[in-house]
Amino acid sequence: MRQKPSIINVIWLGMIAIATVTAAYTGTMAAVTKASFESAKDAVMLAIGLIGPMALWLGIMKVAEAGGMMRLIARGLKPLMTRLFPDVPAEHPAMSAMIMNMAANVLGLGNAATPMGIKAMQELDKLAAEKGTATNAMCLFLAINTSSVTLLPLGVITVRAAAGAVNPAAIVLPSIFATTCSTVVAILMAKFLATPDQTLAPTPVEAGAETTAAEATDLALPGPAGRIFIGVLLGLFLGGVLFQWWNAPAAPLFSVTTVNSVSAWLIPVLIVGLLLFGYLRGVKVYEVATDGAKEGFTTAIRIVPFMVAIFVAIGMFRASGAMDIMVATLSPLTERVGLPAEGLAMALLRPLSGSGAFGFMSEITRQAPDSFLAALVGVIQGSTETTFYVLAVYFGSVGVFRTRHALPAALCGELAGLIGALIICHLWFV
Repeated sequence: MRQKPSIINVIWLGMIAIATVTAAYTGTMAAVTKASFESAKDAVMLAIGLIGPMALWLGIMKVAEAGGMMRLIARGLKPLMTRLFPDVPAEHPAMSAMIMNMAANVLGLGNAATPMGIKAMQELDKLAAEKGTATNAMCLFLAINTSSVTLLPLGVITVRAAAGAVNPAAIVLPSIFATTCSTVVAILMAKFLATPDQTLAPTPVEAGAETTAAEATDLALPGPAGRIFIGVLLGLFLGGVLFQWWNAPAAPLFSVTTVNSVSAWLIPVLIVGLLLFGYLRGVKVYEVATDGAKEGFTTAIRIVPFMVAIFVAIGMFRASGAMDIMVATLSPLTERVGLPAEGLAMALLRPLSGSGAFGFMSEITRQAPDSFLAALVGVIQGSTETTFYVLAVYFGSVGVFRTRHALPAALCGELAGLIGALIICHLWFV
């Protein structure tokens, strides 16, 4: 049976075609040409830049997996995850990798979340009967990722604090409300649009016969000296925390200093925590970490074509002036429901460009940090995600071309997040 082309084919081609036609009328053909080459170069440079973080986090994930942490986490959240992903065996490595990715997103650890998400996609791909086609589990996982489940948008809070906002953290609860709306709708749409796929459901024999990383690794539990050494390190660390707290100058909870300090501590604590867990469980941490890091290089190369395609389409679309025309056309309608033109521009830019949206939000916040518009764009930034980038990276990591209902579900979540942000901001800040 002939398969229908994925909707991303139409959107990608449409963006390039609309950009070219628009440039013919706006006289921006030279800018579009430049943007196509610059965007392709930026995509490759970004992919190269991902090699280091992916090698680091995939190696650390390998240590945690070898130590049995992934299985423990999966068991703890088994009731929820088995309901969300019934096609994935409860203790399959994909379950724990998805949980780790979601946890990193909730904490705002973007550098850690992407490699963990790629690891989850690679594990989910092992369950796919037809390679190159997204399974229901993949589509749902991507829908959750693009709905931006973030409890504390540290980046937005930092920008607001630096701009001199009276209450930089005022956007936290509205952002949680908006991201909850986007996540719930994304999950419901992914479930609603899902059709029976050919996901391989391992038989109990196959699932039980699967060799785990812990079983495949020679474990060597540390002796008394090693355990004492770890205990001394933990004691010294806690002493350092108390020392810093005692000597730190008094500052508001959500000041620039406090937020930056929390952000700076999260990643190192997570890294050393996972490595110490593996060490105490008998994992040869250096050998296992370097072995897992090898996957980072091959994965980064694999996603280059997907990122180039998406970045070029977005770059041409923006350079042609098509987005400005779209905003100018739609803003008279959206302003009637309380969405100003700048808010509409932010809503359209956010799924396309993470750095562009952050810069746009930062500029508006700098000009009027306590205005309704600054709060609105901050909530949009904190409760939505760069949808097309996420799809390109995650699906590209496993060579999926037929994305099925992943993009429609993700865009419905984006729309729900925007509506939720608009409603809560009018109730909260006006």
